[in-house]
Amino acid sequence: MITQDSSGIPGTAEHNDLFGAALASGDLNNDGYSDLVVGAPGEDVGDDTNGGTAVVIWGSASGLSGARAIGDPNPSGHDWFGQSLAVGDFSGDGKADLAVGSSGKDVWIHRGGFTKSSGAASRYKLTMPLQSGTEHGAASLLSGDVNGDGTDDLLANGTYYPDTSHNYDATLVYLGATSGLAPHGVLESHKQAAVGDIDGDGYDDVVTSAWWGGSSGDELGGSITTYFGGNEGIRTDPVQTIHQDTPGVPGADETSDYFGYALSLGDINGDGLADAAVSAHHESTGTASLTGSVTVFRGTPAGLSTSDAKTFQQDTAGVPGGNEDNDHFGSSVRLSDLNGDHHADLSIGADGENAGDGALWSLRGSSSGVTTKKAVSFGASSAGLSTSGYPHFGEGMLR
Repeated sequence: MITQDSSGIPGTAEHNDLFGAALASGDLNNDGYSDLVVGAPGEDVGDDTNGGTAVVIWGSASGLSGARAIGDPNPSGHDWFGQSLAVGDFSGDGKADLAVGSSGKDVWIHRGGFTKSSGAASRYKLTMPLQSGTEHGAASLLSGDVNGDGTDDLLANGTYYPDTSHNYDATLVYLGATSGLAPHGVLESHKQAAVGDIDGDGYDDVVTSAWWGGSSGDELGGSITTYFGGNEGIRTDPVQTIHQDTPGVPGADETSDYFGYALSLGDINGDGLADAAVSAHHESTGTASLTGSVTVFRGTPAGLSTSDAKTFQQDTAGVPGGNEDNDHFGSSVRLSDLNGDHHADLSIGADGENAGDGALWSLRGSSSGVTTKKAVSFGASSAGLSTSGYPHFGEGMLR
């Protein structure tokens, strides 16, 4: 467990610092070990209340050790520096860069060539058409290669605000290049997206979410939309939109299910195509209100398959626990190969488990998809966290 009171971590653990509100990882100093970047957007920096900061914790053969703060280059221009993070090689020079968002329009790109003593090699400002102010700016950041050129691209989720006549939540796509990131496209979303190669053509695709749902008709409980990548970048015409009334999808489209609240893409069955995990963390089942669920879709050359979609809850056979009110199973999801068998495993957070203590589940990936065999779960106390004050363990997860 790491806090700002841990040895070698800059700062001091204080009320509302929000250390860990955003996380990213990558080998920033090119030593062969992944480093962990932690955002603390509520950190007070001198007299700058909620100025925010980001901390790089260095990876090594013995684990995470030592750290360096990434300061805000423009503290007077915004607050909440570090509220969003992404690591990727945005210039194509073989060195990992770090993107840091705030409550303002600017995302700062810290160029690769990091050292423990001096930090980034250089940095530049990327000004985006985003609404600024409290709870605005770049809500989250993602990296992926949507045009297949070997250089990472950047996706920013926020409220698109190109002028006073336009204002809606969206995912902004920027293509990476030697000269810097350049604007490419705008995809409608509710500030939520995931990146991965669903159709196996060598170009990353994007799945966005409208988890808030509509006011009438279809998609009351939320939906997800798939956009394919190509050699010219992301294709802004959607391939498909899926909700809980789409044929083959378990459940029903109901108001405030929040289907698509958390998304992740990864290759579960090892066929080279990215599959999707999609949560509906306010799903009610039987007498259990807001207990939550997670649905897994298989990737195919035509997009995400709904014919064999599977939904997991705490009442699913083999999943530890049971459906209870306000568990919020699916408050976060993550597909990643945790045991090195070339199958992405499914991690699920439930921030409301045990009256707000929170918990995590790990379901293994296999050639046949997600399996509940050897599924495990653990709560805040077993991870060494105090359960005083509703820790909501599992609320967020590394992207």
